[in-house]
Order: sequence, then structure tokens, then C-alpha cells
Amino acid sequence: MTARILIVDDIITNIKVLEAKLRAEYYEVLTASSGMQGLEVAKRDFPDIILLDVMMPLMDGFEVCRRLKAMPETAHIPVVMVTALDGVEDRVRGLEAGADDFLTKPIDEMALMARIRNLVRLKLLRDELRLRQDTVEAMADIAMPQTPEREIKRKILLLEDMDASAQRMVTALQDNLNAVVERVRTPQEAFGSMVETAPDLIILTLTSDAFDGLRACSQIRSLEILRQVPILVIGDQTRKDVLIRALDLSVNDYLVRPIDRNELIARVATQFRWKTYSDRLREIHRQSLELAATDALTGLHNRRYLGAHMARQIMRAKETRKPVSILLVDVDHFKRINDTYGHQAGDLVLKALADSFKFNIRGVDLACRYGGEEFVIVMPETELAVAQKVAERLREAIAERTFPIGEGRTEIPVTASIGIATLDPATDTTTSLFERADKALYEAKAKGRNKVVCQAA
Repeated sequence: MTARILIVDDIITNIKVLEAKLRAEYYEVLTASSGMQGLEVAKRDFPDIILLDVMMPLMDGFEVCRRLKAMPETAHIPVVMVTALDGVEDRVRGLEAGADDFLTKPIDEMALMARIRNLVRLKLLRDELRLRQDTVEAMADIAMPQTPEREIKRKILLLEDMDASAQRMVTALQDNLNAVVERVRTPQEAFGSMVETAPDLIILTLTSDAFDGLRACSQIRSLEILRQVPILVIGDQTRKDVLIRALDLSVNDYLVRPIDRNELIARVATQFRWKTYSDRLREIHRQSLELAATDALTGLHNRRYLGAHMARQIMRAKETRKPVSILLVDVDHFKRINDTYGHQAGDLVLKALADSFKFNIRGVDLACRYGGEEFVIVMPETELAVAQKVAERLREAIAERTFPIGEGRTEIPVTASIGIATLDPATDTTTSLFERADKALYEAKAKGRNKVVCQAA
């Protein structure tokens, strides 16, 4: 997953070293040699991540971070503060300024890349939620009541098998945050506690001899109810490989032993802040599904929502110069299904097809009913080759199953043809993009149906 990364540092040598490392991993790099210049570049070019030096003249990194988080256009960009300072008080100060992480020089390259991959993944999901919020607000007047952060009672699940350490953390968190901490000693206890109600944060140790903390992280992320719950892990400074592996498993943040009380509180407060923001966006999105943006038959977004959403997707793609792909999916011989089995059977096929999208496309992709038996899947930040792989997987999943057409009736096989087009930010509009996808779909039909065809820009 590529990303645009802004490096802000007043020492050119530091910029060049970091830039070389990032470009070697195929990241796009922007640079700024002062705090003020960094603010200007961030507002103009919308980076995905900002690597921010702390010790700079005129305006230090803490002040730059505070200003970034105060501006609506940059408040949601993850900031990683990079410095030679290694005191706990400096990390806490950076986190309180709004930073998402704090790396100490000399930078461990593996840790840096793991951090970037993790933050890019989280930012992509949050950006998509923000875009959907903007779409809904443009279509209907939705005003979400916002409870002040200090009034939200949070639940923390702490998986820690060392009694003394667990007690110190429980005391620190409950005395300083509006939170209730439930402490468990084993993953089995943890999953038993979370089976019906998800906590707002999971803290778990990676240093236990009694269980595998990484496996527990993997199991948590595999469960739908826990997929959006932030995870903070506790590791050993001498086992950076384990911490890096945890980040690759979509863990949100980590602490190392011995745990500093103030850093623990600051990092937990940061995760609560992001959880509140994400929860509000999801609630807005949920409410939008109950409005006219939903197709009554399939439960997917309808064509009206799609038009508004695509306009914003294309605007963002032109600003960030990142690809957007669409899949135009059409049920083969759908008229024959209606004529043979009746329109009620056709409706059941469309509903089952819509359900299959949920299991065969990515979480950031958006499936909509375009009209009749046609569907559109919008794939943000997705190149043509990746879109083709997803389309083939979807086509195969449809062809390999049978579809219900009514109680007591034999299920029938169904196939679909798929046309793909990827946005050319320089020339494309929503209309031209859909015209190319439609041509690709027509070609798939002409080739015998049950095919995937890509239409180049």
C-alpha cells in the first residue's frame, strides 16, 4: 500500500537519509525544512503521514503538531514525532500535542516501516469514513449529537497475567480517565468477556510465558465484533521484532516495560480520542443507510448516493493523484430468470448477490445498486491490476454457488459479467469513467458472459 509522506526537519542530511529509505520502499516523499513550511506543505498537498522532527528553530515539533491538529484540513493526518530526545516526559508531551507516535533517533528502519504500514492502513479506513460522512451531509441534513469526551464512560479490557503490573495499570487508568478496567489473565477469559459486548480498548501483554500474545491479537482481529476495537500491546524493548509483528497484525500502539504511568495514560487517551472520532463517523454512516441513500431491496447504497460519493472520490483522487477503480457488475440472463421463475425469484437472487459482495470485497470498497440487475463497486486507492484480482474473486464466488428463488424451490446457478475501469485523474469525469466501465462490461457480455474485462484509460 503506497502513501505520500511528509518529512519535516531543519537538518537537510536527516531529510536525505529518511527520504532515501522511504523511496526505496516506493513511498512518495514530500519535504519541508522548517515548521512553518511543513504546515504550508501539509495544507497544500495532503500527505498521508507526517514525520516531524522535534528540535527545530523558531517553531519546534510540539507546536507544529498542535497547529496541525487544530486545523480541520490536517487534523486527521497521522503525525509521527522523530527526535533524539528519549525521555518519557518528551514522549508524553508529544502525545498530548496530538502525535500518533514517537520515534527516537537513530531510527530503527524496520520499526519505522512497520509504523508507516500500520498508520497508512488506519488512515485509509478513516479517510473513507470521512468521505462517506461528507457524502451524507451533502445529501441530507444530519446533525449528530456529540457527547463531550470527558463524559463518555469507556470500558478497557486488560489481558495481563502479572498481578502487580495489572494492579498498577488498573489504578492509573481508573484514577485518571473516565474508564472502567476489566482485568483478565488468559485469552480464554478475554474472549468470554467480549463475546457479546466489545470494549472500547484492549490492552494485552506480549511478554507472558503462559500464552502467545501475538496469536491473541490475530484472533481478536479475525472477529467482526472486535475488528474496529483499538489494541494497545505491552512488549519488551529487547524484542522489537515482536512489536513490529504486532503492528503488522493491525495493533494500534504499543508500550514497553517498565511502563511509565503518564505515558500509559497519554497513549490510552490518544486511542480514546480516535475511537470517539471513528464511532461518530460510523454512526453518521449508519444513519445514512436509513435515509434515501439506501436501495430498499438489497440494502446497498443506491444510485443517488453513488453519484454524490463518486464526485468526492474523483475530487480527492485529483488532489492526491491516487487511483480509483470501479467494477460494473451485471447479472447474466437476468430477464430469463424473471421470465422463468417470476419477479419474486429475481428479487431473491439480487438480494443474495448483494450479500455476497460483503464477503468478497474489501472493507474500504463501496458496493451500490446501480439499477435493475446492475451493481457498482467503488474501490478507492486501487490500481487496475488489483481491481482485476478482486473482480475475478467476486466472479468466481458468484459462479461457484447457487441462489435461492423461494421456499421449497430448487436453488439455481447464476453468473455475472464484470467491467472494470480505473480513473485517469487528468482527464476523467464520473461520466467518462462509467462509460469505459460500461464498454468493458459490454465486451464481457460479447465474449460469452461470466467474464471480467478491463477498460484501459
